This record gives sequence, structure tokens and C-alpha cells, in this order.
Amino acid sequence: MRYDSYQVIVVGGGLVGASLALALARQGKRVALLERHAPAEQERVQGWDARIYAVSPANRLFLESLGAWPGMERIGTIAAMDVRGDVGGRIEFSAADAGGEALAWIVENRWLLASLWRQLRDSDVALLTGVAVASLETTAREARLTLEDGRALRAELLVGADGANSWVRAQCGLEAEIKPYGQSGVVANFACEKPHDGVARQWFFGDDILAWLPMAGNRISMVWSTSDSAALLALPPEALAERVAQAGGGLLGAFETLTPAAAFPLRLIRPQAVVAERVALVGDAAHTVHPLAGQGVNLGFQDAAQLSALLQDAPDCGDWMLLRRHQRQRREAVAAMQLGCDSLYRLFQAKLPGLPWLRNTGLTLTNCLTPLKRQLARQAIGY
Repeated sequence: MRYDSYQVIVVGGGLVGASLALALARQGKRVALLERHAPAEQERVQGWDARIYAVSPANRLFLESLGAWPGMERIGTIAAMDVRGDVGGRIEFSAADAGGEALAWIVENRWLLASLWRQLRDSDVALLTGVAVASLETTAREARLTLEDGRALRAELLVGADGANSWVRAQCGLEAEIKPYGQSGVVANFACEKPHDGVARQWFFGDDILAWLPMAGNRISMVWSTSDSAALLALPPEALAERVAQAGGGLLGAFETLTPAAAFPLRLIRPQAVVAERVALVGDAAHTVHPLAGQGVNLGFQDAAQLSALLQDAPDCGDWMLLRRHQRQRREAVAAMQLGCDSLYRLFQAKLPGLPWLRNTGLTLTNCLTPLKRQLARQAIGY
């Protein structure tokens, strides 16, 4: 059988897979990217996208290094955070506390993906689109893929960037612990009457968590983690806007719905390993976290940035010791984020007597400790 040979094949052309393929191509690596549904050239200009991401300063620098940071006219800036508990607790901190410009930037998925693919189309990456993978096998020397159209590929390293339900992960027998939260994240965008001033707001309502994220102009993106997503999805646009505005105490005045509400299930996914013979996992294929901290895509971009840096001078991209090093490098950061988000979620879900007072008092006390708030801001900026 005739094989098309590469140093790295990336399966999955979403944000993380696209950024990794582009970073490796910038190093002069022979890279192929497989994505069955490539984004259309003009997709980014069609309305507003309810799927948004809070991109950290470190990851903005990574994307800028690839020439893939989109134009600022559609990007919101998180200059400060305002987090409120379920019985009066509150903490506020800002980028200015750590001498930074922003805690994060709010970017629409469609625009960011279009920017990455525009760079990919001008690069040396072999873009294999419109076809699915039929089979995968690995040997001590290479990974081999057969596509549904009969083409055969081989590479020193295969990277699975194919999402939370990763086909690559399943084919490699990398079992994952999957813990459903019993909730969905409901997302939608709104125009608001009053300026948001670059403040991201979050409310813990006991069972639910509501976040407003500042977009460009007088607009916000909502993420509402709830076990009753059907009730929100059933509301007409006017009623949804009123419900979301009232849930936040009317802080930004009246709302107007810009995008229909959509929902996705919330799960914690922890594979036993993120590397196998000639295979590595990145992004949601390697880990998911609760969206309350907005860090899922940041973890994925850091997977891509660190793996590409590790492979820069590698004579063999799929060397087992190199893959083990990648796993060790990412394990601590991912585990810390998963544990932190999961623990905070469960703390506000717990119904033990006295616990609501304790957790809200903790928020308020932290708000009074300037050095601790400065450290929180530094962590947000530095990740």
C-alpha cells in the first residue's frame, strides 16, 4: 500500500488542532490536518456566534505568534471580575490589581476559527477535508491512518484533537473517567441597555451558576449552568432576554436577544493517560473542565503551545520519552484546573447546614485581602 508520509498528523481542525498544526508548520514540520467539516471562508461574517471563549493573555500571545489573532472590532475585554455568592458573598478583582491590561479577551468561536484557517490555507499544512478516518493502527515506528476514500497516511506522531468524544482516544484504548454534572450550559448573546465596562459577572445561585461575559460594544454573552435547560430553551427571545436581565438584578438594564439559546451537557472528562504509542491527545480529547472559570480552551491552547515547543528540535516527533514528557508537563496544570473548578462547583452545590454562610463569608473575606486579590489577578493573567 502506498502511504503519504508526514511528521505529524493532527485529527481535528477546531481551535486547538488548527493552532497546533499551524505552530508545527511554522517550524518547518511536514504536517497534515484532518477535518471532515472545514469552516467556510466567509463564515465569520454571518451574525453573532453564541459560542465564545475567554482567551488568556498567554494564549493571545501564542495566537498572535501564529498571525491568527482576529481583528479587535469583534473582541470584548475582561478588565475585571465580579463574583457573587448565593447569600451575599462577593469578590471583585481586576487586571489593574496585577498591572495588566486585561484578565482575558472574549472571542467568538467562528471568528477565531476563521482566522486560524485563513493562516492554514496560506501555509504548507496538508488540509485533508471532507473525508473521515476509517482506521488507525500504530507500530513502534509510526502511526498509520486509512481514510474512508481509501487514502493511506503515516506519520511519526498522530495527535487527537477531535473533541470530548474523541475517536482517536477510543481507538487507542485510552479509557477516560467521565463524570456528568447533571447540568447543561445554556449560551446566548444579548445587547444590553447599560455599558458593561469590561466587567465579567458571575452569580452562584446554589444549584445554578450564571455568567455574563463582556463582548464588543454594549453586548454580553451568557453562560447559564443549570439542570433545567429546557425551561430556558423554551422561552421566546423577548422572554429570555427579560429572564436573564432579571437574574442579574437588572445591573445592565434591559436586554435584547441577539442569538438563539443553545445548550450543551456539562461533563468532567479525565483520561487515564493522554499519550499512547505514537499518539498524543490535546484539547477536549485530553480533558474537560466545568465552564465556570472559562478555562477549557486556555488549557487546550497551552497543550498546543507546549507540545509544539517540545517538538521543535525533535528528530522523531513520536519518540515515546518525548510523549511522556509532554504528559508530565501538562498533568499538573490540567489537574489543578479540574480540581479547582470541580471543588468550587461542588462547594456551592452542597446543602450542609451552615455551609452557605461559610462559603459566602470566605468570598467576602477574600475580597478584603488586597494581596490575595492581587495574586488571583496575577494567576488569571499569567495562565
